[in-house]
Amino acid sequence: MKNFFAGVVVTLLVLALGTFAYLRLGWAEARADLPPSSSEVSMMRSFLHASIRREAPNVSNPVPPTDENLIAGGKLYLQACAGCHGIPGKPFGGHGPILYPPIPELPVVGTDLTEAQIFFVAKRGIRYSGMFANEVWVKDADLWAVAGYIKRMNSLPPAVKQAMDQAASKVK
Repeated sequence: MKNFFAGVVVTLLVLALGTFAYLRLGWAEARADLPPSSSEVSMMRSFLHASIRREAPNVSNPVPPTDENLIAGGKLYLQACAGCHGIPGKPFGGHGPILYPPIPELPVVGTDLTEAQIFFVAKRGIRYSGMFANEVWVKDADLWAVAGYIKRMNSLPPAVKQAMDQAASKVK
């Protein structure tokens, strides 16, 4: 039994040292013009979502999802977010901004994040990605309005959808 535990400890130590050496010696690809491996994408997506779930406040959106608030959030989305995340009704078709990790085209794929998590990401950003922190430029109430819009952008009430379609038609 003693040898078994020693083997487990040695195996874990070798794996840890091997991983450290792999990263420290620069064998992990860092170029932004090459797509990451599927295992890297899966691992990083899992780590990112776990971090967001842990750090985002578990609160309800203080901005109620009225038509007026959703339209305000949608207009801010079109001004500040759509350049990277996509314009509703105008998909990039695979020709959007190229960043790794890839930017989610929200009008196409939606999101499984809660409004509080969307607010957290919009406010704090995501390290080592193109998603910068907006807390310096945008008020919390506006970020909550955007979060409410993003969460509902693929199931908007008819009046909001019509207003947003008109607004989106003016965006190039």
